[in-house]
Amino acid sequence: MTYTVGYIVGSLSQKSINRKLALALTRLAPPELHLTEIPIGELPLYSHDHDHDYPAVAQEFKDAIKASDALLFITPEYNRSIPGALKNAIDWATRPYGANVLNGKPSAIIGTSPGPISTAVAQQHLKTILSFTNAPVLGQPEAYIHFTKGLIDDEGAIQVPATAEFLTGYMRAFTEHIRRHHDISHL
Repeated sequence: MTYTVGYIVGSLSQKSINRKLALALTRLAPPELHLTEIPIGELPLYSHDHDHDYPAVAQEFKDAIKASDALLFITPEYNRSIPGALKNAIDWATRPYGANVLNGKPSAIIGTSPGPISTAVAQQHLKTILSFTNAPVLGQPEAYIHFTKGLIDDEGAIQVPATAEFLTGYMRAFTEHIRRHHDISHL
């Protein structure tokens, strides 16, 4: 079975190292996964005032999540948390009350940073948020990728064999996570 995985890059920068990681993951994904980006850059700031007159861009965003079998969050760490744009996207995905498209959606979190602890704190914060939205998150393996110069080339090829092997295993584990939750939801 093939699964459609929507991926959300938490950085708005087109030159983001997390965007490079996203490209690498699309190359390493097993054939059962079809990855497609769900962009967040055009979403306005969420306000309850929009709930009765939902902007088209926000509805398109929610529709893309609904059409996905699973979600992959690829996030940098900003000030020991997730970027504001990513939190804003999650707010749009879960509003108005009762219209949470993250509910039950198998998810995984990964990120990269030049810092030695990478995106560990942001990922823990994101796990807390996604837990509240009832999106089952892959627990293991955790993937805090320490970005070094030359780790990923411009075409998304991982240049360090051990990192490529780890990320290939991560994507296999994510596939199993999706399969388990998909099988349960279709009983």
